[in-house]
Amino acid sequence: MKFLILLMGFLYGNLIFSQEVFGEWKTIDDDSGIAKSIVEIYKKEGEVYGKINRIFREDKRNLRCTECKGELKNQKVEGMVILKNLSKNGDKYEDGTITDPENGKVYDAKIWLKDNKPNTLMVRGYLSIFYRTQEWERFEN
Repeated sequence: MKFLILLMGFLYGNLIFSQEVFGEWKTIDDDSGIAKSIVEIYKKEGEVYGKINRIFREDKRNLRCTECKGELKNQKVEGMVILKNLSKNGDKYEDGTITDPENGKVYDAKIWLKDNKPNTLMVRGYLSIFYRTQEWERFEN
């Protein structure tokens, strides 16, 4: 009986952990459906951030964000923090920003796990009432 309780506690704990936004996610190109990069979602000083850890195409790994403004100007895209200052609000993290390193534009952002699919992260960038939502897939090594 003790083993069963221990096993259930372990499984329940893993289920809770696997249903968090934190960890590594594959970004998927909207047009081709091909995985582009791995973004790590992490917490820092009470807020949530996302950093591009790896770009899959080797010929794109040294690209710089030439269109970015401020501190991101000419920064390498691989290693760039693109999600910033998200705060938890219920099941979502919002009130932050996301930078599109292809054009340097910064949008308001929110992220959340897709209903009944804890391995799918919904990432929305928006400006006023206009928005675009991408689905990122949990990355498993």
